[in-house]
Amino acid sequence: MSKKKQHHEEHVDEAWLLPYSDMLTLLLALFIVMFAMGKTDSAKLKAMSKSFNIIFAGGQGVMQSDGNSMIPMENTSEGSGKSDAEVEQDKMTEIKKMIEQEIGKEGYADKIKVELNGDGLDITIQDVVLFNSGQADVHQNVAPLMSKISSMLHSLDNQIKVVGHTDNVPISNSRYRSNWELSAERAVNVRELMVSGSYGLNPQKVSIQAWADLKPKAANDTEDGRAQNRRVEILVARQYTTTDNKSD
Repeated sequence: MSKKKQHHEEHVDEAWLLPYSDMLTLLLALFIVMFAMGKTDSAKLKAMSKSFNIIFAGGQGVMQSDGNSMIPMENTSEGSGKSDAEVEQDKMTEIKKMIEQEIGKEGYADKIKVELNGDGLDITIQDVVLFNSGQADVHQNVAPLMSKISSMLHSLDNQIKVVGHTDNVPISNSRYRSNWELSAERAVNVRELMVSGSYGLNPQKVSIQAWADLKPKAANDTEDGRAQNRRVEILVARQYTTTDNKSD
């Protein structure tokens, strides 16, 4: 009896499937990034990213890395549907209203102005609210108001700058040799007041500048103009900027 020929099944090598699937995943990720770069609707992008995160077994996904967007576009504040810039704008708008209400209650509405612009929140305080003429010591009766303003700004993580300004009349007393020294010490004293107390601002976030008479808001040829120029400004700088930022 002849021996039957034994047939051995040949197993196809399927090792190529793994790199092939990896390549498809990378291509899909590339298409998602290209799509996202061509779109400005962050809400749709977030929804799409969430869907693909599910596809990729609940990982971080291709749209995020260590919590930060890999795509150069506005971040979206989680849960609110708003960008970080919009959230910051809302906070500054609310704080502006609170400060205006407080200064109106204290009777300083004509001496303290609050403006929200493209750079951030600008609080301008005329010198008569804070100091005696030619002096830099802050009036004790205004300290509670400054503490309230500090507490209102306390929730912000923004950089804050306290800036001293004078008019163009040369200083003439034994304590200060120039308007530069006067404007600098005024800024220092206001800063110290704002970082002190239980609701004081973070000292690492608050800096000072002094400009003497070099940045006037009005002409120095009238008493009213000089009064506007003698001021301290508290500038809260934006962390995020968009084309939607408008002056209020």
